[in-house]
Amino acid sequence: MKIKKVKVGIKDIQTALNEFVETGKSLQKGNIIKKDTGVYFTSVEAFRRALTPKRMEVLHTIRTQKPSSIHVLSRMLNRDVKNIAMDVKYLAQVGLVEKRRSKDKKVDITPSVNYERIVFEITV
Repeated sequence: MKIKKVKVGIKDIQTALNEFVETGKSLQKGNIIKKDTGVYFTSVEAFRRALTPKRMEVLHTIRTQKPSSIHVLSRMLNRDVKNIAMDVKYLAQVGLVEKRRSKDKKVDITPSVNYERIVFEITV
């Protein structure tokens, strides 16, 4: 069984901008670009603020229990639906959760986590 993982790392803004410029130059030259996906934060402190214990619990519950909506997830975690919705929205913004409209309901959002591990890398 192949383990799906998402790479999380630390990159300062200047490094990210430099990589963006280099990618643009390579594309202009017609070079093939290797897709490097991941979620990057500007500091370890930013990473800690993003992945709090409650948000880690949200990720784990989404992955293991596969709730059909934010409301169902809030009941599973015994937390206020507004707080869960804010956590899921934030996790989706940083790329750790996918949100999809439920097939049978037009207004419900189904959160999903398509990986089993988070790999944290720090360049020294």
